Amino acid sequence: MENNLREYDRPIQIAEGIYWVGFYEENTNLHCNPYLIAEGDKAVLIDAGSRPDFATVMTKILQAGVDPDNIVTLIYHHTDPDLCGSMPNVVDLCKNKDLTILSEKQDNIFINYYIDRDKHKFLKTINDLNFFFEFNGRRLEFIRTPHAHCPGSFVTYDKRTKTLFSSDLFGSFSRQWELFTRLADQCPDCTDYDNCIASRPYCPLPDIIHFHRDIMPSGKSLRYAMRQISTLDIDRIAPQHGSVFDQKKDIYFLIEKLSTLDKVGIDAFDM
Repeated sequence: MENNLREYDRPIQIAEGIYWVGFYEENTNLHCNPYLIAEGDKAVLIDAGSRPDFATVMTKILQAGVDPDNIVTLIYHHTDPDLCGSMPNVVDLCKNKDLTILSEKQDNIFINYYIDRDKHKFLKTINDLNFFFEFNGRRLEFIRTPHAHCPGSFVTYDKRTKTLFSSDLFGSFSRQWELFTRLADQCPDCTDYDNCIASRPYCPLPDIIHFHRDIMPSGKSLRYAMRQISTLDIDRIAPQHGSVFDQKKDIYFLIEKLSTLDKVGIDAFDM
């Protein structure tokens, strides 16, 4: 783990032009993952993080070789402070006069409260852009996943690398955390997560299941989100919490697992 901690002191490239710029969270099981996409002389920052995270995230952006003034768009998948808390700091540091703060139209009602009124001119919605954004030949597509977990939630798909930035979906309360997680071949057949069929010391599935049951409002909203995502050709999932998944077999197993998950949110209560 000591070697891993040193590795996490730097930005980590997870795909062509895509960098994880988060940090190892020692005090809680909720790891937050901002991502930077760099393409030529322009960059996009996704879910930039909380206010206490600002210095770490910005240091890693600089380490990745990106001038903050070259950030053209800030994407926020929903309005929680673990994503948006550093927004005023990021906006003040990025001196790009054409900067865009991009979210879903329902989110912008609340994003207004993170920044000064004279910065509201930067706000746009994925709806305004017909659900895609292109910069320097790179195309990002936006898929709405309402109420998973916020009314205006959505995910972002990078067509070039087939990377899905999934926000809270596929996230985890990670008791043991690494940036990349790969499931064992036997995981789809396992029914007893307390006794790993592959004899691994830690199984990530209970933490993923617990997270979705606790964070998502209902099974219906989670199933709807999985239906939208299942149509995509995905090589990796980069969630805002938990770990990156970069094996297709793991990705589509998790889509199926979450599609059929019971006791999600309000569904756990006897009505």
